Amino acid sequence: MLISHRKRLFDLWQICAKYRLDTHLNHDELPDLAMVARLIAAHPAAWFAKQNANGVKLALEEMGVLFLKLGQLLSTRRDLVPPEIIKQLVQLQDRVKPFDVALVKQQIEQPVKDGGFGQSLDELFVRFDEIPLAAASIAQVHTACLHDGREVVIKVVRPYIREQILADFELLRDLASWLSARLEPARAIHIIDVVEDYRQVMLNELDLTLEADNTIQMRNNFLHSSLMYVPEVYRVSKNVMIMERIEGVPISQTDIFDKLGYDRAQLAKKGLTIFFTQVFRDNFFHADMHPGNVFVETLPIDAPNKNPRYIALDCSIVGELGQDDQLLVARLLLSVMNNNFVGLVDVIARAGWIPPNADRYALMRDMRRTVSPMISKPIHEIDFAGVLMSILDIARRYHLDIPPQLMLLLKTLVHVEGLGRDLYPDLDIWSLAKPILTEWVKQQLDPLQKMQQLREQLPETLLSLHDLPKLLDNGLQSLANLGGHQDSQLREIQQIRADMLKSRQQDWVALAGFVGSLFIAKQIATFAVWQISSLLAPLFYIIALLFVLWRILL
Repeated sequence: MLISHRKRLFDLWQICAKYRLDTHLNHDELPDLAMVARLIAAHPAAWFAKQNANGVKLALEEMGVLFLKLGQLLSTRRDLVPPEIIKQLVQLQDRVKPFDVALVKQQIEQPVKDGGFGQSLDELFVRFDEIPLAAASIAQVHTACLHDGREVVIKVVRPYIREQILADFELLRDLASWLSARLEPARAIHIIDVVEDYRQVMLNELDLTLEADNTIQMRNNFLHSSLMYVPEVYRVSKNVMIMERIEGVPISQTDIFDKLGYDRAQLAKKGLTIFFTQVFRDNFFHADMHPGNVFVETLPIDAPNKNPRYIALDCSIVGELGQDDQLLVARLLLSVMNNNFVGLVDVIARAGWIPPNADRYALMRDMRRTVSPMISKPIHEIDFAGVLMSILDIARRYHLDIPPQLMLLLKTLVHVEGLGRDLYPDLDIWSLAKPILTEWVKQQLDPLQKMQQLREQLPETLLSLHDLPKLLDNGLQSLANLGGHQDSQLREIQQIRADMLKSRQQDWVALAGFVGSLFIAKQIATFAVWQISSLLAPLFYIIALLFVLWRILL
């Protein structure tokens, strides 16, 4: 399976060796990586390679989009990645190697059917800045000014990127199948489905019309909000999008917030409130929240307004949960916050995650031992990644069936936790989240709200009743047809069975005739006089052949 990707695997091996990634693997803390490091060092490209201060960044850029995305995710995890590597990874958020501006102009001026605007730059803009404002894994951003004076940013998809994504996902899918066949944790999180879902997410990210739709919806969700601002989309095609230009700084530049006098604790609480609002109020959450996509409004140092909003960029990857999944996530979190692990296991059981023969008491004990130590701790004392890996290990041991639709939310939580750790390490996420979740669950279970929902759905329900007799008649007719179809299938099965029995009998007759004819012919040739054997033996050989032909041609 993986051997079919040998060229790509050898290319990745060569890139790792070229930039000496083996020197960045900490063998002391992670002994299992020692073998990987030795494998990288064994490649001839590593023998004469020199250390590069930006080796990790350059290697991930050369590897392609999927590895750039991995680098962006790790860039928020200062608890997992050494500071010298973080300095390189943060550049992947918006400072990836740009592509030629001539290709940018070509993308913009292409006909609409090919993903552009079908107009020249002079027709579109009074000014176009050739030096990119930012370059990321999927697209590049330039600034410009429209003819009406509005300052804008232009997002342009990298050319020829789709083929690379498809090829890498073929490798990733085969790797997921290999892991799923051998490792229980991979099966528990439905790793194959996760890869397939993320493949579609990545392909959707290449279509800027989909990102524009997401941006418009998120903008409407936070219109006139004091929490977050989403820039306006002015024009879009498949490969190019023109948006309002905003002023802000990435969430990772905390030193600027200190200079501006921003309350970082309040800013961190606001960020967490935005996340829970997106997940539970709107059921539409930004699922790619690395620092390159999350900004904060900047104000003059002497400005009286000290309540800046967040700015959400790049809404290409968003997540949605069904109402049942929303309630499930809220109840799980509340059970953890209330230290109620009996309730936690009960929620998991009712969701259908636990197999019938699982030991629920042992599961509750293991969950309490794993999760309980992180309750009431500030965010910088929580080993979120370690807890997550422990939970996945529990899922493996108890054969828990975790739905794949929750994995995107889990990825977003990793981003949020990493951002909060950088912004305000003493943030108590539990005390902030608990009242938000409690209020939302109360609203969902409020009888008055349920009655209001029923009242709103009443006209549609009454209209549906009009079709009820017809639906019942169609249902009865379908049952009758199904019964007739089953009778027909039963008769066909009985006929097939009879034909099989007849065919088996004919096989035995043909075999017996063939063997018997050969035996008689041999006996005649052995014991009969020459004249008789020369006449009869060939005759029985012919009879044996006729039995074979009869069975073949029948």
